[in-house]
Amino acid sequence: MIPAMFRLFSIRVLQIFVLLATLSNAATTTANELPNLDLLDISDQQDRQTIVAEGTEQTYQGHPTTLRLPGTETIFCVWCINHGGSAGPMARSDDGGMTWTRIDSRLPAGFTKHQNCPSIYRLIDGDGKPRLWVFSAALGTRDGPGMPRIMSADNGKTWEEVSPIGFKCVMAFSSIVRLRDGRYLGLYHKGPSGQDKSPLEVWQTITSDGGFTWSEPEVVASVAGKDPCEPLVVRSPDGNELCCLMRENSRAGRSLLMFSPDEGETWSQPRETAWGLTGDRHMGIQTTDGRFVIAFRDMAPGSPTRGHFVAWVGTYDDIKQNQPGQYRVKLLHNHADNVSDCGYPGVELLDDGTIVATTYIKIKPGPQKHSVVSVRFRLDELDALLAK
Repeated sequence: MIPAMFRLFSIRVLQIFVLLATLSNAATTTANELPNLDLLDISDQQDRQTIVAEGTEQTYQGHPTTLRLPGTETIFCVWCINHGGSAGPMARSDDGGMTWTRIDSRLPAGFTKHQNCPSIYRLIDGDGKPRLWVFSAALGTRDGPGMPRIMSADNGKTWEEVSPIGFKCVMAFSSIVRLRDGRYLGLYHKGPSGQDKSPLEVWQTITSDGGFTWSEPEVVASVAGKDPCEPLVVRSPDGNELCCLMRENSRAGRSLLMFSPDEGETWSQPRETAWGLTGDRHMGIQTTDGRFVIAFRDMAPGSPTRGHFVAWVGTYDDIKQNQPGQYRVKLLHNHADNVSDCGYPGVELLDDGTIVATTYIKIKPGPQKHSVVSVRFRLDELDALLAK
């Protein structure tokens, strides 16, 4: 029989070990949720910034996406009025984002009835014919026909309205990637009955004719207790794998990612990203040196730039292996009271290495509402700043 004093001593020792283990785990968790890579700040360098569409006390410019015509300095930017509101505005830059011209008058009159976060893509059909497409979430109201669209067959000179695809969604395609066989895979998200409520899931569909018709959508990301949404797909440098980054809208952890080795036929189970990639509505490009630049609204726990417009710089292996990456850069400061109200960017790489990142953001204090703003930078410039 074990003496009572010895039993009490053993219990106390066990309690101490449990406490130490708990504290150790807590410390590890806390360390994992703190900044773990260098941060650059160019948000006060106004010479890098261009106002695409200025907000006023009455007008909120929101949720842009961009498209660069290959081999040119021409960039299109499309956005909506108010937070997830009506489509209608479009601008064009022929000098790599230095200056912008509004081209709303070229667009179909019905485009102003399209709702929520229009997104623009260039798709090539089986005969090699390119077309520009702008997809929105709904026609008329959020309960209207899903994914209305407009199309240009002449590189944006003229536009026509095309019948809605009919997919219920919270937002239209957040990402479209060309597959190796020439088809395109599009991804978007929605909640039950297409509504913007939990549980959110990511869906995919494929077009074989350059955007006119799309396959029956299927769920590719559904995570218990989490809300994956706003997917971005990038291709691995060797071309053999697709990587999908996703916003996690329940705020239960970091952002999510998954991989496909077979052109979207199957996807891995979504898992959390590294701390530095935690944010909303990722959008990015691969640079000529192989690195990736991914811009988003920063939502990383404990981040000094949380709620502002940032970009992450790193390699594909950093993304896949959950490594921190090389550094982050604060691109623009968000002056909104609700600091999680910016992002939804377009990111374009010009031939000279300049990166043009465009977002909606409250660019300065005062009564003016959000503007659409682009910021220009080069990785060699950022690398030099980091080396100082």
